[in-house]
Amino acid sequence: MQYIWMIIKGIIIGITNVIPGVSGGTMAVSFGIYDDVIHAVTHLKSEFKKSARIIGPLIIGAILGIAGFSYFIEMLLVRYTLATAVAFIGLILGGLPILWRSFQKSMVQEKQSMNLLHLLFFLIFFAIVAWMAFAETGGATGQTVSLTFGHLLALFFVGVISAAAMVIPGVSGSLLMLILGYYYAVIYTINQFTGALSSFDMSTLLPFGTLLGAYALGMLIGIILISKAIDYFFKTKPTFTYASILGLVVASPIAILTNTSAIPDLQSGRSIWYYLLTVVLGIGCFLLTFALGNTEDTSE
Repeated sequence: MQYIWMIIKGIIIGITNVIPGVSGGTMAVSFGIYDDVIHAVTHLKSEFKKSARIIGPLIIGAILGIAGFSYFIEMLLVRYTLATAVAFIGLILGGLPILWRSFQKSMVQEKQSMNLLHLLFFLIFFAIVAWMAFAETGGATGQTVSLTFGHLLALFFVGVISAAAMVIPGVSGSLLMLILGYYYAVIYTINQFTGALSSFDMSTLLPFGTLLGAYALGMLIGIILISKAIDYFFKTKPTFTYASILGLVVASPIAILTNTSAIPDLQSGRSIWYYLLTVVLGIGCFLLTFALGNTEDTSE
């Protein structure tokens, strides 16, 4: 049962990673598995079996989420923007009680009490996400890439940067790619690759598979590098790390609302039933995340 829960969490994390404004790292925090995942990535060699039990189901779920639900979620964001955005906000906020408990636990273990420095770290990282939420994004929706050294190198570095952002709670890797101007190029590459794979079109599969490989390699390196840094801070400055993560997570709803058409949808004059459904979805997703996060306590 533990692995099934981890796959479900991986599916939701996979879906969130392709939506600008939503952070996969935030979802990992909300599910109460963030520090375990960071530890598993950084100790994959020394604790292979233990790490594989955490990373394996999450990767399977993430692949299922990206491949099976991304188009569906994007359709919902277009047709039912407010309801979908509120559902994601509910998923994120549902993890705050778990994160707060972890913060308090670290304070007890470190024999510290909350002070102005904790508040400062909270506010700084809150401001980072708030700035990203309102940052102008580059790149046209029809942006494409071709198999050239320049595009390979660009996709590699975009992979490094976006993966590092995906690991940090509250920072959306997809939003960062939009700011860099490469979000639609990456989506185009993925769509071309999956389309060629389904039709066994080798003339398209090979070049776009190579481009996707460069991006994937960059993501792998980015995840390893930032995970090691975060693992170090968890070990040496846990209370300030949790205070920073709280700032990132609390600011996430701002990024979701500003990077979707949720506000215009709220003002569009839909039926009362739509707004009631939105409220129910938000509460339901909050409770779902809270329940999924608490499964970690029973599965260890």
